[in-house]
Amino acid sequence: MTDNIKWVEISQFFDVSKPVLRILVILLLAWVCLHLSRRLNVVVKLYMDSRQPDPQYIRRVDTLSGVLRYVAGVAIAIVAGMLILGELGISIAPLLATAGVAGIAIGFGAQSLVKDLFTGLFLLLEDQIREGDSIEAAGKVGYVEHVTLRHIRLRDYDGSVHFIPNGMITSVTNRSREFAYAVIDFTVARRYSVDVLFAEMRRVAEEMRANPDVGAKILDDIEIAGVEKVEDATITVRARVKVLPIKQWSVRREFLTRIKAALDKLDQQEAQAKAA
Repeated sequence: MTDNIKWVEISQFFDVSKPVLRILVILLLAWVCLHLSRRLNVVVKLYMDSRQPDPQYIRRVDTLSGVLRYVAGVAIAIVAGMLILGELGISIAPLLATAGVAGIAIGFGAQSLVKDLFTGLFLLLEDQIREGDSIEAAGKVGYVEHVTLRHIRLRDYDGSVHFIPNGMITSVTNRSREFAYAVIDFTVARRYSVDVLFAEMRRVAEEMRANPDVGAKILDDIEIAGVEKVEDATITVRARVKVLPIKQWSVRREFLTRIKAALDKLDQQEAQAKAA
């Protein structure tokens, strides 16, 4: 009799422990799949980076790998959760049916979320935005710090962070592709000769190209458009310099600093000539 009771207890123990063991196996397999997906993501990223060392291409791969890692994690978690519910005796079929009905109801109230996800998907597939880009979107300007299927995170010049839902983005102005132009407008007194002024601009641009720090950012010679505006006492001159992406502002500031010094030197020479 005692032996029979022991066998019953052992049988009950195994009956109870089997679902627990299966749940542990599911959790272990989910962890292994998550680990393998991350490792595979890293391997594919390193392979893609080695094929194309271009920094722009590497930023795009980084952005896509981050999104794929997130999607893989969510998919593995959902599958593992459904299997665990099945082991606990909770039927998945009613849940799926309920989810389908609830999905229709939620869909009407979450159209903006669906729009965000689809817009984010196409933004990534069409390579419109990458992490590290300088862009203007939804009325905000800044550097892209993070991109997801839901939103993009921008940090502007004063350090403020903007979270922009992808569904709000109707157009993107990207200042980080292939090259840019440092557009230079500056106003000087009308007494300056235009020929002398243009000669000084070309000289300053040549000095900048000869400088190893600044010249590495410049791709071509200066293009002088000419006089943009004439007023009673001043004239406005416009020019542009072809530069590397995101370098247009630093090159523009450097040019204005140097042309200011060059014009000051001309003023000094003119004053010395008059004094003599």
